[in-house]
Amino acid sequence: MLTYPDIDPVAINLGPIAIHWYGLMYLVGFLGAWLLGRWRARRDDSPIRPEHMEDLLVFGALGAILGGRIGYVVFYDPNLLATDPLALIRIWEGGMSFHGGLLGVLAALWLYSWRRGCGFLRLADFTAPLVPIGLGAGRIGNFINGELWGRTSDLPWAMVYPPMGPDPRHPSQLYQFLLEGVVLFIALWLFSRKPRPTMAVSSLFLILYGSFRFIVEFVRLPDEQIGYLAFGWLTMGHVLSIPMIILGGVLFYLAYRGRRSTR
Repeated sequence: MLTYPDIDPVAINLGPIAIHWYGLMYLVGFLGAWLLGRWRARRDDSPIRPEHMEDLLVFGALGAILGGRIGYVVFYDPNLLATDPLALIRIWEGGMSFHGGLLGVLAALWLYSWRRGCGFLRLADFTAPLVPIGLGAGRIGNFINGELWGRTSDLPWAMVYPPMGPDPRHPSQLYQFLLEGVVLFIALWLFSRKPRPTMAVSSLFLILYGSFRFIVEFVRLPDEQIGYLAFGWLTMGHVLSIPMIILGGVLFYLAYRGRRSTR
């Protein structure tokens, strides 16, 4: 049994300004995506050039932040705006939805591809391997914030988080860091090293992320204001991940049936 280290969620205090670790994790994710995106954009099959990454990053960051926060309110806490409207902008306190962020990023990619004329699907394939960097960093931010804990467990790596009582729990944030950050990045990066049919890389992202999230939801506690939706185990995370897996499978099949090359 492990004990949660007492980590101050505020990384730096600058007088009245507090810089939170959660916000810094977003910075790490965006910076990592920018650096690897510039390297990836040197490939002959890239839909953009390295100098375009700054604009793409701005579009993607706005889509992720706005979509993630709005998605959290819509999917997980629809009463939040009525009770505390300013909570919508306090993203450093947590409360971001990946599924909402994904929709926001897709909307941003579509707008960017329309303006630049580089093709939405090719741009989605280019961007997909960059996303796990932010996902992994975000889960570390969740761990530091002491949120998104799992169910009680007697596994050797179960962790006691004192504010939630003396019982050890699954560190589900670290599970998600490993699966959504490390494993997903390696799988997509290796898969995309060679030219693939259009939609193959982004559809593999949908399949793997949806599957990883679906699995972790069995040990992760649901949001308190929603609880379990059915059967004593079905969560909103399950419900939102199922369409991702199905859509990803369909698109992956279509990509290889049509064999549309990225070149």
